[in-house]
Amino acid sequence: MTIQLMTDGGADIPKELLAATDINVIPLYLNFKDQQYKSGVELDLEKFYKKIEETKELPRSAAPSPNDFYEGYKQVEADKPIIMISLSGGLSSTYENAVAARDMILEEEPHRKIEVINTKTASCGQALLLFEAYEMIQKGNSFEKIVEHLHHMVKQTATLFVLQTLENLVLGGRIDKLKGTLAKTLNIKLLMKASEEGTIEVTEKVRGEKKSIRRFVDQLGEYAKTFEDKVLVMTHCNAKERAKSVLAEIKAKYNFKETYVTETGPLISTYGGEGALVISFFKD
Repeated sequence: MTIQLMTDGGADIPKELLAATDINVIPLYLNFKDQQYKSGVELDLEKFYKKIEETKELPRSAAPSPNDFYEGYKQVEADKPIIMISLSGGLSSTYENAVAARDMILEEEPHRKIEVINTKTASCGQALLLFEAYEMIQKGNSFEKIVEHLHHMVKQTATLFVLQTLENLVLGGRIDKLKGTLAKTLNIKLLMKASEEGTIEVTEKVRGEKKSIRRFVDQLGEYAKTFEDKVLVMTHCNAKERAKSVLAEIKAKYNFKETYVTETGPLISTYGGEGALVISFFKD
């Protein structure tokens, strides 16, 4: 490719996109009490779930350092422009560190072209923007035009979540144990979204699995009216059959041009918990 696409460990990229293009991924870190791992590199999903089961502990995430990004940028030929599709700056210092590394490189080599995009999303939202960038590169668009378009499409990206369990939020200290137990007793499911500021906010609390999924699917129609020219990317936390079932409901109701499914990596799985589903698509 004429332009190098890069992202970080917050992105969950379907195999179809990985197979089609060369995307450089800078991993985030997951810290258990006894060890630090590079997410997706030193800790795959099988090892991740086994580690949580053994330790009854959730890891703490840490952003790649500016030096991690610096080294990643330096591996790309100096005359090849780079577009870095970053995890939301509202969720992590990953974006800040990617920008700091870019500035370091440009001080040394001011002729280089490096753009860091604050996606204000995560997981499949980053993958959706990578798809968009890849398609524009394939059509021969200039670096400047692609960058301008991606900044616009960040504002058009809807990322929605539905959690099956609150256990990881309790384990991670984001919800106290009493509230978590009460929610479990009442079978409360959380619907969430990526906000305009790039944080994750709860939009609804729905009682019951079927009702929460129905509401999750219905929400798509509140963000877009036309779907035949749109791509939907879904990720799931160790819940292949649940994802397959919900995707079938989505496809029966909305005629997306393409749909892709993949599993969330260790980073997003830490926060979503088993059974969580995430979808991203462009709004009208």
